[in-house]
Amino acid sequence: MTDSSAAVSADGTAISYRSTGDGPGLVVVPGNNRRAHHYDAFVRALPRYRTHAIDRRGRGASGPQGAAYSIEREAEDVLAVAAATGSELVFGHSFGGLVALHAALRRRFTGLAVYEPGVSLDGSFDLTWVPEFGRLVAAGRHHTAMATFTKRTGLLPIPAVPMAVHYALAFLLLRGRDGAETLAMMPTSPAELGEIARLDSDGSRYAAVETPALLLAGSKTVPYLLEVVPRLAGIMPAARHEILPGADHNAPDLNSPELVARHVDAFFTR
Repeated sequence: MTDSSAAVSADGTAISYRSTGDGPGLVVVPGNNRRAHHYDAFVRALPRYRTHAIDRRGRGASGPQGAAYSIEREAEDVLAVAAATGSELVFGHSFGGLVALHAALRRRFTGLAVYEPGVSLDGSFDLTWVPEFGRLVAAGRHHTAMATFTKRTGLLPIPAVPMAVHYALAFLLLRGRDGAETLAMMPTSPAELGEIARLDSDGSRYAAVETPALLLAGSKTVPYLLEVVPRLAGIMPAARHEILPGADHNAPDLNSPELVARHVDAFFTR
C-alpha cells in the first residue's frame, strides 16, 4: 500500500513524497524530468524497506523551485523528508544523486547509494548549450528544447543521428504517455542544469561526505557520467563503486530497476 504525505522544508516549501513497504526508512530522490512514481518498480524490488520517493520541487504536489533555488534548497528538502520519516538511508539517481550527495554533506546518514550522480568534475559535463536551452523553454518552444536536450546530453540509447531525428523523438516524448508530465517538468531543467555547471570542481568538497556510500553506474551510459563514478569513489573516504554490465542511465527508473535494487539492497544490508 502506498501513502502520500508531505514534509515542510527549511524555507517553508512543501515536499510531497510517496511511502510504501515496511522496514528501515529509505528516501528515494528522483532525477531530472522524473517524478516519484517513475521509481515504483525500483521500490517494489526493495520490499525490506520503508521507501519514501520524493516529488522534488516543481513536481506534483510539491512546491515550486522558488526564486532562491539552489542545490542547498534541494538538500534541505531531502533532510526534511528524512527527518519526517525517520529515514537513515538515501538513494539518488542522476540529478537526484547530486542532491543526495549534498544532503550527505549536511549530515551523516547510515547509508547512501547514488546511480550516475550529476556531478561535473573539471568540466566533464559540457553545459555550454544550457543558456540556449533555457531561452527555448522560456519561449515555449518545447519540442526544440527537448530535441536540444536529447542531442546534447546523449542520454538516449541511440547512435549519433541528425538533429531531425531528435525533433521526431522530442515529438514522441512530448506526445506520449508521460508527455504531459514531461512538459510540466521541463521548466525545472534549466535551473537544475545550471546548478551542475555552478558546482563544477575538482570534487574535493565530496571528501567531507562521511556516510558509507555506494556509487553505481551502467556500462552502457555516456562517458561523462561513467567516468565520474570511480573518480568520486576515490575522493569520498567511505565510498566504493560498481559498474553494472549492460545497464544505461535510466536503469533505476525504466530499464533495469530490479538490477539496481539488488545492488543497493546488498550494500545497505552488508
